[in-house]
Amino acid sequence: MQGKGSVGGNGAAAKDRLALLELILDNIYNGVIVTDADGYVIFFNKPYGMFLGIDPAEQIGKHATKVVENTRMHIVAKTGEAEINKAHKIRGQNMVVQRIPIKRDGKVVAVFGQVMFKHVSDVGKLAKELAFLQSKLKMVEEELLTLRAERYTFDSILGTNPLILNLKKEAQRAAATNFPVLITGESGTGKEMFAQAIHNGSHRRLHPFVRLNCASIPRDLLESELFGYEKGAFTGAGSSGKYGKLELADKGTVFLDEIGDMPYEMQPKILRVLEEKELERIGGVAPVKSDFRLIAASNQPIEEMVSDGRFRKDLFYRLDVIRFHIPPLRERRDDIAIIAKALLAGIAKNTSFPEIKIHPAAEAILLNYDWPGNIRELVNVLSRVTCLLERDTIQPYDIPFFLRSGKEAAGGAVRTSLVGVMDAAEKDAIISALASAGNNKTAAAALLGIHRTHLYKKIKKYGL
Repeated sequence: MQGKGSVGGNGAAAKDRLALLELILDNIYNGVIVTDADGYVIFFNKPYGMFLGIDPAEQIGKHATKVVENTRMHIVAKTGEAEINKAHKIRGQNMVVQRIPIKRDGKVVAVFGQVMFKHVSDVGKLAKELAFLQSKLKMVEEELLTLRAERYTFDSILGTNPLILNLKKEAQRAAATNFPVLITGESGTGKEMFAQAIHNGSHRRLHPFVRLNCASIPRDLLESELFGYEKGAFTGAGSSGKYGKLELADKGTVFLDEIGDMPYEMQPKILRVLEEKELERIGGVAPVKSDFRLIAASNQPIEEMVSDGRFRKDLFYRLDVIRFHIPPLRERRDDIAIIAKALLAGIAKNTSFPEIKIHPAAEAILLNYDWPGNIRELVNVLSRVTCLLERDTIQPYDIPFFLRSGKEAAGGAVRTSLVGVMDAAEKDAIISALASAGNNKTAAAALLGIHRTHLYKKIKKYGL
């Protein structure tokens, strides 16, 4: 690095080191300029010369202001303060540069300048990559929070009924493949549990499990949730754009619940992604690759929807490669007690009870009920009962009245007088309101449509 103010090396070793240093700087991607303490160029690497269209060797000895427009190298030499990752316009292009003063004994002897990128588009690419990673990190953080409380595997699927045992075996075989899966069944039967179990039993288990309920997302927002969008793609779009669920699920699994509620015009877009493994963000021009497995679920009769023209036939055939139908709880009554006891064991961990038992008569009530809400309803009922339980055993009178009515009442489980039935119904309504309101008396009274003082009297009457 020869020029005004430069210090030559001593001996052959110093010259070799200097030559090696110049060789390194001439072969890096970034543009490099070095000036002395007065702003005169003592080194100018080849990449920078190629970018500016000038001969690097001819710049040695010139003042930096004569070589690079808008330069501040000489200013940094005077102030001794580094300028890191600053914007610098060169030939109409916005660049990112660093200017670092080199000091010896506290005095500036040189200034090192580096153009970080040859074109501002490189910065844009990094910004997009960073935004993608931030979106993916946020999604993974949300997923981890959910999985801490709810991570389903095949061991989570309880029951000894032949229907459920055979279903588990088929699902385990499906986990070893990459084919789409369609899970049908009534609401609350555990479709998402099966979907998670398949994901966690597959080679994709270390990658995201992304869930989206097609019925819960407003129609005009579903496309942006699935495919994402570029900045400025539409009014109200975020300034940095957004990555969609399908893109964030790369190498993982996408679970589309209630796919029967997906808008008809959205269905061909999903079909295209499944077939080509690529998608386009809203407002985007370049396709984006994403390798994910799709598991869809529906509590609606998909075949009827296809026949009625409410669901695309081609998408149905693409999804219906592997199908599982989860039977309702009333068709596997022998599993009700097993599931109930497992749920109570889990609830006990969050209560003061070391164990929550259930009286045989109370268990019989659970077995005789048809459970239209299936496992989800069973969870709700047991949570409500244990919330107000004052002992470690659930008795028949702890079970909500609507479960004890009908054929259970004929067995003497409830009082048969009209007053008794009305009192039991009123008590259950109060218990339900208190549970829904988190035991907040004012809120519960509002739910019941009575005054708070009236509610206190009823609580005292029924010993609640």
